[in-house]
Formats: sequence, C-alpha cells, structure tokens
Amino acid sequence: MNKVYASAAEALRDIVQDGQTLAVGGFGLCGIPEALIAALKDTGVKNLTCISNNAGVDGFGLGVLLETKQIKKMIASYVGENKEFERQFLSGELEVELTPQGTLAEKLRAGGAGIPAFFTATGVGTLIAEGKELREFNGKEYILEHALTADVGLVKAYKADKAGNLIFRKTAQNFNPVCATAAKVCIAEVEEIVEIGALDPDDIHLPGIYVQRIILNTTPEKRIEQLTLKVEA
Repeated sequence: MNKVYASAAEALRDIVQDGQTLAVGGFGLCGIPEALIAALKDTGVKNLTCISNNAGVDGFGLGVLLETKQIKKMIASYVGENKEFERQFLSGELEVELTPQGTLAEKLRAGGAGIPAFFTATGVGTLIAEGKELREFNGKEYILEHALTADVGLVKAYKADKAGNLIFRKTAQNFNPVCATAAKVCIAEVEEIVEIGALDPDDIHLPGIYVQRIILNTTPEKRIEQLTLKVEA
C-alpha cells in the first residue's frame, strides 16, 4: 500500500467532505499541519467540526478556515490570539465547546483507545460540569466526560518512513499522536520521508498503523506566535 502522496491536495481529495469532524494537531502554532490546512481551505468543504487545542491565529493555521467560515464548531481548550474567532463566537456564528486542556487530550486518547467515557475531577463545580453526570469516588466528586473521535486526523511530524511510522520533534509532538489515533483516517504532513527500515524502532513515536497517508513539506513556516526579545537597558 502506497501511503506517500504527491501533494496535500491529492491526499485530501477523496477524503474530506462537508459536515465532517476533524482532529487537528498542534499547540498554538507549534506542530500544526500548515500545508494540509491550506489545502483543506482550497477544497471548499464547509460545516466542519474541528477538534484542536486552539484555532490558530488570524491568517494562519486554523485561522484561515475561520476566515472562510468553513468551521461551524470548535472543540478547543484555548481560544485566544484570534480576533476572527472572537468575532464569530460573540456574534453566534461559531459554536464553541471549551474543554480543559488535559481533559481534551484524554478525550482524544480515550477515543483512540476505544474507551467511550471516563470520570475526571477537572471542572467539578464550574460551568464545565453543567449537564454532565456527577459521581463520587472515595469521597471526591468527578464528572463524566465522553471520548472524542474524528472522521479525519491532520497531523504534523518531523520524519516518516514510507510505512507511515512517525517521529515528532520535541514539543511539536503535543496533540498530534492523539489526533492521529482518534481519527478514522489520518494524514500526516512531514519534513522528511525515508525508506522502510531506516528508522530505529525505539525512536518511533507513532506506529504507521495509525497513518493512512503522508505528504512532504520540506519548508514549513514554523511561525512564532509571540516573539519577545530582550530590551537592552
């Protein structure tokens, strides 16, 4: 099975459609599948539900899909840095399901592991708990959270072999592995593709069984959200 596709557009062509749920890797702008997001915009698909730690920034990352109003719902843990996100949410154009960061990661991990739901103490006594089942374990209250799965996962890795085994680079790993495992079909954007057998098995972060398609992006932008430089006295 050939998993390597010539372009992001080709990898998405017969996969994405209106109304799907997508799990998109990244943390801020670190480790985002920027080429796949740009190609997704060009497909014109709409009414998407996107599960991601955040929604990028204005004009970059998932922010480009907000500008074209292709996203109808965001399931995220952080919603700053994006004025268009704010505008759409406050005007009622965008549905937002705000989820604590650790809970979001576990909801995706559980979805990929086939676990339908779990109890957590995070959010007890807050708006997060409204409408959710509450139970007591060992004298402490917990809320029931349901797992998340997606139709398509879009992830970014540093290196892949042609079987789809992935290696992530430092903190760019972030939400990418759980987005991959929670999705029915995962497309990985990578900076380097090597032959099968070239990767040390002990170095592989995500097995190729979770990755159906790979595209090469040798020149990712890797933009920094907030650049703070030392001010000389």
